[in-house]
Amino acid sequence: MKTKIAITALASISPLGKNPEEIWNHYLLPQTLISTKDFNGKRQPVAMIPTQIRKEIDALRQEDIKYKALDETVLLAILTSRQAIADAGWQQGDAFGINIGSSRGATQLFEKYHQEFIETGKTATLTSPTTTLGNISSWVAHDLKSSGPEISHSITCSTALHAVLNAVAWLQSGLATKFLVGGSEAPLTAFTLAQMQALKIYANAEQRFPCRAFDLTKTKNSMVLGEAASVACLEVGENPKALGYITGIGYATDELEHNISISEDAQCFQKSMAMALQNTPLDEVDAIVMHAPGTLKGDTSEYKAIQKIFGTHLPMLTTNKWKIGHTFGASGMLNIELALLMLQHQTFIGIPYVEAPNPRKTIRKVLINAVGFGGNAVSVLVSREF
Repeated sequence: MKTKIAITALASISPLGKNPEEIWNHYLLPQTLISTKDFNGKRQPVAMIPTQIRKEIDALRQEDIKYKALDETVLLAILTSRQAIADAGWQQGDAFGINIGSSRGATQLFEKYHQEFIETGKTATLTSPTTTLGNISSWVAHDLKSSGPEISHSITCSTALHAVLNAVAWLQSGLATKFLVGGSEAPLTAFTLAQMQALKIYANAEQRFPCRAFDLTKTKNSMVLGEAASVACLEVGENPKALGYITGIGYATDELEHNISISEDAQCFQKSMAMALQNTPLDEVDAIVMHAPGTLKGDTSEYKAIQKIFGTHLPMLTTNKWKIGHTFGASGMLNIELALLMLQHQTFIGIPYVEAPNPRKTIRKVLINAVGFGGNAVSVLVSREF
């Protein structure tokens, strides 16, 4: 990293809530936030945002007649973006870039419009403009009246961290001084859950922890879906408001043997972590927030990759998917949020059913991982100081 990149604010809406204190208090508790809900007449484990926040989404729809037609991914992104720029001290109308992506995009709206088409043979006028992937950043820019570039993308479950990579490139090039980045996902629909069931990776058993993320003793896949949006404000240079600094970035893509495969020892993660850590002594990395989706192959391959990079002196390892499920395109930014909270409070948040290796007295640097279908891994290193 040739330029200091400060994270001056981070806002999120997730099953953890939206208030930083509330989010941290939830992390301190060893209980999952995964519950069950009926989808197509079948009880499914899912992680949902709190009812009170859903009321805020409904209120946002009423603010502007144009917002009534927007998908929940867009509304979640607007709410979190408003909070983030307020916390960073940015103003509406400022010049800053926006890169907020989604793995699946306007899932709820697309399925609604498609069902209407099946039933009537017709579709609504706004079907196309409200279901495009570019929908999120453009509407956030409209809401915040920003004057910088607007970028949206889908790079499956590493979407939010790819937004970070893109923003870092813009910031280090000098083409921008501030960037709003993140991901938004509202995937809790019957069709989406059916797709995960078809892949045979979804949790079925009702137990204390439906998602057994990073439980290397499990014998069945246990991924659970969650809904969330999370965005961060990035700025060039040292900043007194900084929650932390990005001190390394890495990325890589696996050579695929199957449409959803990842290599046995996650070559993509080995390369992305090595790139992010190239100027950092390994013993300075005190924790890793893993992608660890709760699948047999996903969890074990990432762990093998970490072992390849760090050897026997592993950092403390954790993931938040046992608590809030897998939020697809938003998950990488929620991982950064957990990393920043652990740095701020100097407290490691572990997994109730997993013993953390090599406990550390202090947390100096945290590595964050994300990967998705296509083997597109990203690793981001954050610290309290540059």
